[in-house]
Amino acid sequence: MTDDTSPAARVAAATPARLPLHAPLADDRTSALREKAAQTAALQLLDRERSLLQFNRRVLAQARRADVPLLERLRYVTIVSSNLDEFFEVRVADYIEAVRQPGSGITQADLAAVAQAAHELIDEQYALFNHDVMPALEAEGIVVLNHAQRNAAQRAWVAKFFEQQVRPLLVPLSLDPSHPFPQVANKSLNFIARVGGRDAFGRQNQIAIVKVPRVLPRVIRLPATLTPGQQGFVLLTSVIRAHLGELFAGRTVESFSQFRVTRDSDLEVDEDDVTNLRQALRSGLTTRHFGQAIRLEVVSTCPDELTRFLLEQFGLPEVALYKVNGPVNLVRLNQLIDQAEADRLRFASFEPRWPEGRLPPGRSIFETLRQRDVLLHHPFESFEPVVQFLREAVHDPDVLAIKQTIYRTGAQSVLMDLLIEAARRGKEVLAVVELKARFDEEANINWAERLEAVGAQVVYGIVGLKTHAKMMLVTRRETLPGSGAKRAGQPRPTRLRRYAHLSTGNYNPRTSRMYTDLGYLSADPGLTADVDAVFLQLASQTQAKAPRHLVTAPFGLHKRMVRHLQQVADAARAGKPARIVVKINALTDPGLMEALIDASVAGASIDLIVRGACMLPPGVPGRTENIRVRSVIGRFLEHTRVLYFRWGEGEGDEVLYLSSADWMSRNMFRRIELAWPVRDPLLRQRVIDEALVPYLHDKRDAWTLDSSGRYKRVAEQGASAQRALMQRLG
Repeated sequence: MTDDTSPAARVAAATPARLPLHAPLADDRTSALREKAAQTAALQLLDRERSLLQFNRRVLAQARRADVPLLERLRYVTIVSSNLDEFFEVRVADYIEAVRQPGSGITQADLAAVAQAAHELIDEQYALFNHDVMPALEAEGIVVLNHAQRNAAQRAWVAKFFEQQVRPLLVPLSLDPSHPFPQVANKSLNFIARVGGRDAFGRQNQIAIVKVPRVLPRVIRLPATLTPGQQGFVLLTSVIRAHLGELFAGRTVESFSQFRVTRDSDLEVDEDDVTNLRQALRSGLTTRHFGQAIRLEVVSTCPDELTRFLLEQFGLPEVALYKVNGPVNLVRLNQLIDQAEADRLRFASFEPRWPEGRLPPGRSIFETLRQRDVLLHHPFESFEPVVQFLREAVHDPDVLAIKQTIYRTGAQSVLMDLLIEAARRGKEVLAVVELKARFDEEANINWAERLEAVGAQVVYGIVGLKTHAKMMLVTRRETLPGSGAKRAGQPRPTRLRRYAHLSTGNYNPRTSRMYTDLGYLSADPGLTADVDAVFLQLASQTQAKAPRHLVTAPFGLHKRMVRHLQQVADAARAGKPARIVVKINALTDPGLMEALIDASVAGASIDLIVRGACMLPPGVPGRTENIRVRSVIGRFLEHTRVLYFRWGEGEGDEVLYLSSADWMSRNMFRRIELAWPVRDPLLRQRVIDEALVPYLHDKRDAWTLDSSGRYKRVAEQGASAQRALMQRLG
């Protein structure tokens, strides 16, 4: 039996309508084929790529909201562009490759359908940008002036800026047999021009390419004296466009366009055929920017003659052409957001709070952990305790060893600096660096080399498996309590004690302010021994006993999740309380979806909070009618993974895990991942109250998925999980 304050009473027997509201986040090609072809006997799964595009529609919807500050609305527009860049670089690249493989199950029609959905989304994005967001900014006195809108004084300033800051870096290339079409880097800004007349040598080479250096700012602020009462900006593309003719003295620019090509950016390295993964990846980084072309972007006014020429040069079909009504790279408008002086048009500042009640300032974190485990909820609570945990370990002479996984830390990282300092101080430092963290390869290689240079032991995980687990382990020599020396000068008896930090997110203080994640600090002997065993296995690759508390992928995580889903299904068939609440970033694994369907058919109550791609259609009669799927898109990027199962009425009939893994085949079978049960009843209740209950009742930022794959916003007003957590914890 349980009382009304237990997790069982709070979650297990509840439905979204009844559960009380306690408060006011790419796969390889093999995975793409497996997940595309996966279907149940009587249920057609949703298309993963279109589900990802649906996620970006939900992000774009934030830019339409009147209750979102104006500059933040523009930021959501740029986020969609950034997401779509990666979508084409990775997902569409995989799709194109799969189409070429006989028997893949993916056809040209599938590719065309995905492209059509992408075209529609991008058209909506630019319409919103041009007709809603930019006019609203202009009404607030923030204007982006094109050449026609600039007055004489502004044009004179722009001309001077072009002559002094831009023109010296531009080298127009006229094409002929000795000047072939140049290598165009991934996502770089370029101009193509058709020029009339003859060149200096009397020839009529008509096509020219102008590469725009990445070092040039894409958004330039005009002096205040030139825009009285306003904040005036010009785009670099507008500056170059206005003076493009000056690059071709004696000739006439007849037509032109900006253009940008997106390329396949996955680094393909055969780990079984290389002797040094780091060197192989560093070599691959030099060619990543010139992979297979996937998408061509031009402005909507680009003449057909030029678009056909570009498509031919890049070997792309017509469906890969995207004509946009505005800048070809909206991501760079982040520079406008950063430069604009209008705090009232941004989200109100929010400072994560140090959890003083659980980690008293000025007290050793090790001392606190010897008494109790500590849960941290980012970004509502500060990430600084994690930094302080490592800093204390580095400066504590009794700490002998520090071990940490490194996935996405960023080019600048106080945590990596602390690890380097620990090695310099003579501590044993083991860093498990994942070199294949997509788009962070170069930063991770650099950190690996710096760590090795000071004597740290650096390993790169396991061949064929990405190390995605987030864990840190500190080993400290401590005097046994109550032990005194038998006589003067005799050393006191000591023992080694371990302290661990586990997390659902990355060791990155910057992104910890933008992503929701849960961190767990513990000195529990059983849990920390499991963490140590995982580090040992990653370094030595030796077989190890199954951990007692941790659950790891690729060894047992998938089986454990399926087993719990089956336990819930069996309980539902027996008429017992049967409840599943899962909060993840993606649901695409066929086995887990099949087990969810089985639990639904059995009568279990299932809520899935899935931020991004979800291939499981809810609400299908006789199959998934007991499954509800919602997605929450708010100020912060939802990244927490929480897994709750209940299969009866007793205290031992429920379990709640935190995890680094999403429910995708890659996470379950091709990555090193962790999940760990929250066994402390108070901490388990806190996870339920903060990471599950508010999200099941969110009426401001939540969307619900229907059986057709469409999402509908729950409401425009009402409770917001993120706002409630900001008020409670921040």
